[in-house]
Amino acid sequence: MNHRTAERHAQPPVALTIAGSDSGGGAGIQADLHTFAAHRVHGTSVLTAITAQNTRGVTAAEAVSAELVRAQLDAVLGDFTVAAVKTGMLGGGELLKAVAEYGRGDRLPNLVVDPVMVTTTGDSLFQGDPAAYLGELGPLATVLTPNLAEARQLLGREIATLDDMREAARALATYGPRAVLVKGGHAGGERSVDVLWCDGQMLDLAAPRVATRNDHGTGCTLASAIAARLALEHPLPQAVAGAKAYVTEALKAAADWRLGLGPGPVHHHHGRKSAVL
Repeated sequence: MNHRTAERHAQPPVALTIAGSDSGGGAGIQADLHTFAAHRVHGTSVLTAITAQNTRGVTAAEAVSAELVRAQLDAVLGDFTVAAVKTGMLGGGELLKAVAEYGRGDRLPNLVVDPVMVTTTGDSLFQGDPAAYLGELGPLATVLTPNLAEARQLLGREIATLDDMREAARALATYGPRAVLVKGGHAGGERSVDVLWCDGQMLDLAAPRVATRNDHGTGCTLASAIAARLALEHPLPQAVAGAKAYVTEALKAAADWRLGLGPGPVHHHHGRKSAVL
């Protein structure tokens, strides 16, 4: 077996997504597993909710019971050596507390917390006090990844400028996460600028804005790409910067797609090539 063949067949690390299902396939568990696979990481999953969803919005949603979420967590964590974990839609306070129990037991390494509260189309996905995210998962998170709307909800303040984003990152960091990424993708302008507070340093991560309507699931994709790169043992700042670059290329690759009548998914597998297919 030559070096390239051995590299192709090396055992992958394992990542876990704890999130809801998107029946349209562009966000949630589906986006996370696509992203893990694109990074050659084995994806495992704990389903927290089932949504009736497409590119135009969510028409119905039902949470999975806390008991069944715990059973899924026990099944995965009792069998696999998980290297990184990403949380998405948790639905409400009961599931939030259930997941936090496992984090406090040191069973959720390299935890990337995407505080999913509302969809891009404006549908609410979290019933409860948004500040509970900070109380329950803030001290456990390796990275917290709110977008502007989520950061506003978490802090109860307006966030309009780049300086506001930096101050928000500092404020969120006081709740315990090692790093905070405040995402500015919905802020407008020629560049998409995210702000990363990590280990006491502030970094601006900028990329040219991609002209496309297909941005469904970008938050899920970014958080799961960070988790995948942490599973691959990338240093934290590089994992975040690399994940942002990955999402930018995924947006470019799907810019002209017309999957569905609304904002469609990104191209999660834009960088993968196979000699078989």
